[in-house]
Amino acid sequence: MGILTGGGDVPGLNACIKTVVWRAEEMGARVLGIRRGWHGLLHFNPEDDAPQPLHVVELQKTAIRAVDRSGGTFLHTSRTNPALVVPAQFPDFVSEDGYKIKKDQKRDYTGHILNVLEKLGIDLLLPIGGDDTLSYAAHLHQKGVPVISIPKTMDNDVFGTDICIGFSTAVTRSVDFITALRSNVGSHERIGVVELFGRHSGETSLMAAHLAGVDRAVISEVPFDMERLARLLLKDKKSNPSNYSILSISEGAHMRGGEKVQYGSPDAYGHLKLGGIGFVVSEALKKITGERTIYQQVAYLMRSGAPDALDRMVAISFANLAMELLGKNQSGRMVALRHGNYTHVPATTAVEGKKTVDVDELYDKETYRPKVKSMLGKPMFLY
Repeated sequence: MGILTGGGDVPGLNACIKTVVWRAEEMGARVLGIRRGWHGLLHFNPEDDAPQPLHVVELQKTAIRAVDRSGGTFLHTSRTNPALVVPAQFPDFVSEDGYKIKKDQKRDYTGHILNVLEKLGIDLLLPIGGDDTLSYAAHLHQKGVPVISIPKTMDNDVFGTDICIGFSTAVTRSVDFITALRSNVGSHERIGVVELFGRHSGETSLMAAHLAGVDRAVISEVPFDMERLARLLLKDKKSNPSNYSILSISEGAHMRGGEKVQYGSPDAYGHLKLGGIGFVVSEALKKITGERTIYQQVAYLMRSGAPDALDRMVAISFANLAMELLGKNQSGRMVALRHGNYTHVPATTAVEGKKTVDVDELYDKETYRPKVKSMLGKPMFLY
């Protein structure tokens, strides 16, 4: 088997990898760790018979026994997309013949990836990633590669599963940071603006806002009116005996009639960097209300450190489910949690839609607050 982690790191990845390796040894299977996600396969030279530990390493039980005690991914990660490789990333040992040049001089190296998988003798590929990483896994599945995908992302926006590895810890970290920041915002009697990750989906941000009891929460799905938001936060501040208020905002949020705050060059999946909308809002609040603000971008701290208990459980359970599918000779699947139960869906499910907040059920667009119409029948995480 080959296992890799792609896209952003999250807590729980190492626990998932460790469980796969331990189960594989029990089943008499070898596990190859592919380093830096799809980058490892892209830059592996199938004509070179010497070991290439920069790209692929064999994983053994005794060598990785302690990896689950830390966050991140010891296999490292990247946002490489072998179907759209920019010239600077072209492997110099691969012949140009047969590799179609796409727009902007990008090249599809899927043929090379298939050759590498054959050279390595990989009978099953276990990619752990978000919708970008798993979209290429679905592409390989359609090319005949046996794949069992494992969803991870702190945004919790992989289509087809209610929970992804990394989501729980991101919410926990965010609640802790918002709660801690109250001491600073309250001491200085200001309006606090906390910017959280969340590109297309404000689910992590909204859940954190709901649990931390912020005054107002702006999410990616709902454009906001700056003037109204300012009035509401000023009202919240004046009605608070400690004379402060707190706003949480998703990095993908934008004002009505405005654009998302993006910068940099597109990555391999066409995404620009997001971040800074909290600063824009913080500056606007100063001008509109005349109040001082404290702006805090939580960013990578949301997915830093070791996983919480729930992310450990999901990571280990997803790994065990993947190995169970292997034992039944089933592939072309993505492990998932749906309606509180572990299950599996077609690997192509990850690219069939975008998972976003059910705004009508969970959010008040007029007051910019989390709102749960009814708890009866709701899953534990509401989404």
